[in-house]
Amino acid sequence: MVDFSKVRAIDFHTHAEEPCGCHADDGYDDLQTTMAKYFGAPWVHPPTVAETAAHYREMNIAAVIFPVDAERETGYRRYKNEEVAELAAENDDVLIPFASIDPAKGRLGAREARNLVENYGVQGFKFHPTMQGFYPNDRMAYPLYEAIAETGKPALFHTGQTGVGSGMPGGNGMRLKYSNPMYIDDVAVDFPDMPIILAHPSFPWQEEALAVAQHKPNVYIDLSGWSPKYFPKILVQYANTILKKKMLFGSDWPMIAPEKWLGAFEKADFRDEVRPLILKENAMRLLGVS
Repeated sequence: MVDFSKVRAIDFHTHAEEPCGCHADDGYDDLQTTMAKYFGAPWVHPPTVAETAAHYREMNIAAVIFPVDAERETGYRRYKNEEVAELAAENDDVLIPFASIDPAKGRLGAREARNLVENYGVQGFKFHPTMQGFYPNDRMAYPLYEAIAETGKPALFHTGQTGVGSGMPGGNGMRLKYSNPMYIDDVAVDFPDMPIILAHPSFPWQEEALAVAQHKPNVYIDLSGWSPKYFPKILVQYANTILKKKMLFGSDWPMIAPEKWLGAFEKADFRDEVRPLILKENAMRLLGVS
């Protein structure tokens, strides 16, 4: 298990990549290659879960890691949640497993969520409305949300535009409208006891995200997907003041390395007393550890 007293930070947003790498026949490698160029990622092939664990171990950082179940919408092969959880268990000194379930699976997905928490140690769930092709407040997703809420685990939602599909024909078929954080406001109303994380600075809906996080006690924001040097001033302002206990460090590995994010964070205009909250303390509270 992660010794939270010893790690220097908790990265709340890292992606699991399959051991075999990208698949040429379903188009996933094209997406990954384009994203790597967009972000300036330093690898030739995306790192495996084991390689991810080794990197975070070297950095003395714990990492929330997850796949994205977007197979129905994109055709990209699903990385099985059970396999990711098992690999995380083999590296549980640094990795914290989250799962991803297509909300269109309804009660089937709800059953899977309960099983993953009970039998595989999954600590939360990742949604990517743009890649999964759904509005977060679509009632089809509610049976899955109900199951997650019963477990007490958090739900993390991609928001805004971070570069996924950027520059590809038709944006690689990804519709940005699904990731407006205001749709998640409905989810926060209907599931007030389910912790919710809005992933990324929610460009072009940054103020909407801040409004939802300020208004709803169960909503947090992770700061992944952007270098802190590009953060909007209003995001830094809120992180330094009324939302200082609701902001989480996240890199978006493997597109952004944690050390690169942290280097920019050190130079950004965050208050000294706020930095420990963002880097670790808020995440510990959200994960229910002391």
